[in-house]
Amino acid sequence: MVSSNGAYVDGTFGGGGHSQHILKRLSPNGALMAFDRDPAAQAIASDLIRKDNRFAFKATKFSRLSLYVQPRSLHGVLLDLGISSPQIDDPARGFSFSRSGPLDMRMDPHDGESAAEWLAVASERDISDVLRKFGEERFARRIAKAIVKERSSEPIFTTRRLAEIISAANPSWEHNKHPATRSFLAIRLHINQELKELSDVLEQIVISLADGGRLVVISFHSLEDRIVKRFIRAGGLGRKLPAG
Repeated sequence: MVSSNGAYVDGTFGGGGHSQHILKRLSPNGALMAFDRDPAAQAIASDLIRKDNRFAFKATKFSRLSLYVQPRSLHGVLLDLGISSPQIDDPARGFSFSRSGPLDMRMDPHDGESAAEWLAVASERDISDVLRKFGEERFARRIAKAIVKERSSEPIFTTRRLAEIISAANPSWEHNKHPATRSFLAIRLHINQELKELSDVLEQIVISLADGGRLVVISFHSLEDRIVKRFIRAGGLGRKLPAG
């Protein structure tokens, strides 16, 4: 932590674990603002707001950071990318193929089209492009073709049915990895525009960080990792970020 009296942002509040640890290290003069577009996170944040007046929460995408903070005002920003265990474990959210649920995949279930709605109208080429670009799926064309064929006979409304279609179309299953893993990741990234959100917020963070401020990013996928590393190597908007 740069300063216990500083201003910080948790860009991905989730279950609030990181925010609570940051607050423990802040002085009475410090401040923390958290972002999350998931309504479930907002419910958890409401309790923390009542308990700690140093904490503020914005129920929106972290790519709107610059709307809420002044330039050069932040001492640190944390981004923990991807989805959380509670999101995966809840079949109603549609993120996982382990249990059947509605094919949604939206971080905010009230914003934009669901995975089911997109798959119902997307062209075979568009589906293939998404699977290849965001999931690095070798069999993107075969899987996209199978999805389009199957949806013509019956709409794809559940995670289980989509996983079964993908599994049947995938001719080479990776060891210890479900054959639908890459495709589900790709569709989720597309539905939530996660990589664009990341690119957008990185530029805003550089503008928002005070001298000596720190950016911390936790990522679990190579595509996110590449975006962050390339941005840091490029020095952001002409201003080199700290290496540590």
